Amino acid sequence: MSPTDEPDLTRDRILRAALEIFAEHGFKAATVREICTRAEVNVASVNYYFRSKEALYREALMYAFREADRKYPQIAFADATLPPEDRLRFFIRSLLSRLLDDSHLGFHAQLLAREIVDPTGALDYLVDTVMRPRFQALRDIVPRLAGSDWAPADIDRLILQIIGQCLVYRHSRPMIERMCPELFTGPEAIERTAELIYRFSLAVLRQLGREQDA
Repeated sequence: MSPTDEPDLTRDRILRAALEIFAEHGFKAATVREICTRAEVNVASVNYYFRSKEALYREALMYAFREADRKYPQIAFADATLPPEDRLRFFIRSLLSRLLDDSHLGFHAQLLAREIVDPTGALDYLVDTVMRPRFQALRDIVPRLAGSDWAPADIDRLILQIIGQCLVYRHSRPMIERMCPELFTGPEAIERTAELIYRFSLAVLRQLGREQDA
């Protein structure tokens, strides 16, 4: 390893620690000192690499999305040349897999959930740079399946219905695990859930499209 590699490794270590601490405690309760202790760096490192706790928090959010995108690529979902059915399936599979990932990526969903419930100034940045482009892709996909005569606000409502089917497995997981533990037994079970969400959503969208054409 060359000396020039070390700063990037230190920065990455701080980001990983920050992701965990912010996910565990939230932005307000988390401390820079605790983050640095977990990252095994001195407190001055945060100021050197990120300038402030707020900037570190924003970078931790973006880091979480980059790591999730690396494991669950969005390329197929974003490819406008693919059939809308395939793009919808890729989106649902990727979203649910991210939300239920029990590896280090689990902190990603936990951190995002905290940010949504108790938003900081970073939420606007996150929406503009990450969420809005993905939502816009769904605005292209859904009308192709449900018909193009829907009001824009109704298209958004349909999109949120699809996303909500995935989110319930994350936000209600402790309760669902107690009632239906078989739904979380491994990747195959999660894949089956994603496929049923996809088939249900596709059937509803197509039926709405037929009703619109009648």
